[in-house]
Amino acid sequence: MTARLARALLFSLLLLAAACTPVTIPAGPPVTRPAVAGEALVMPDGARLPLRRWLPEGPPRAILLGLHGFNDAARNFMEDAAPAFTAAGVAVYAYDQRGFGAGPHPGIWPGGDSLAADAAGAARLIRARHPGLPLVMLGESMGGAVLVLAATGPNPPPADGYILMAPAFWGRADMPPVMRWGLWLASRTIPLVGFPGTAGGIVATDNEEALRRWSRDPLTIKITRVDAASGVVDLMDAAVARVPECCRSALHPGAAPVLVLLGAKDRIIPARVARRVVREMRDGQAERIAYYEQGWHLLLRDLQREVVATDILAWMTAPEAPLPSGADAAATAWLAREAAREP
Repeated sequence: MTARLARALLFSLLLLAAACTPVTIPAGPPVTRPAVAGEALVMPDGARLPLRRWLPEGPPRAILLGLHGFNDAARNFMEDAAPAFTAAGVAVYAYDQRGFGAGPHPGIWPGGDSLAADAAGAARLIRARHPGLPLVMLGESMGGAVLVLAATGPNPPPADGYILMAPAFWGRADMPPVMRWGLWLASRTIPLVGFPGTAGGIVATDNEEALRRWSRDPLTIKITRVDAASGVVDLMDAAVARVPECCRSALHPGAAPVLVLLGAKDRIIPARVARRVVREMRDGQAERIAYYEQGWHLLLRDLQREVVATDILAWMTAPEAPLPSGADAAATAWLAREAAREP
């Protein structure tokens, strides 16, 4: 091989490597004042995050701000459960997160820090629209991991409490080596390649109608890029690392109240991972854990979603009181039972 040919081959390989770099589109520099503009939240970099709202007939008594999960969008996230909250006088808001739904650059990972900054900014904007009312933030799956980052960052949201629903806490340390190294290799060789979001045939809820609506919705991301999958695992890694610090609020000098909701039939986040993480969270945090024997991953879309919604409403009113369903007692029994089985 001649020196010229060797240099040409090396140059070609470098170009190929550059083409295989994972793509991330984070928030840009501040260019405007954050605002609620019609049906969107305008972030400091000018990004417009579509906003959904479900309002009670009369003046609201509290506000619930929701963050959807990976590949989802705000409408599907809260569509089924919102009536239970509005009937109780709670105004519900949810927005399409950056990189998802009708938000900027759908399908492209924006980075966990950008998602967390958006969450804190969204809370400030919604609180400004309802001064004096309690504001609770709810994150489902990936949204729960985003909330952990937001609530442990330098500028936490002005929230009165946090609800982490089936939070995405499955970091690399808990993944099988084949999965961990396979994701690393794929993200560096074929980052732009997509795979079906339903790969593996995992069922996320027992509500078949909700699943059909999710699959038909054009805002649902159905083909996941490898670099986006790697990005959400990065987010989970960061969230797991910060769990012992969770959760703070701009309104509280210490820990803010936290409610963690888990389903016994969740096939997305392994039970052993959820147990370990909530045990870490229990060390000195103002938290309550609920465990639903008939619950799946999408707890507010399950057929028993009204049970979960009733518990959330009760907790928003009195965070230290027992939950109406008894799911908090079930969580204590579950953790003790599983601890007894461990070597």
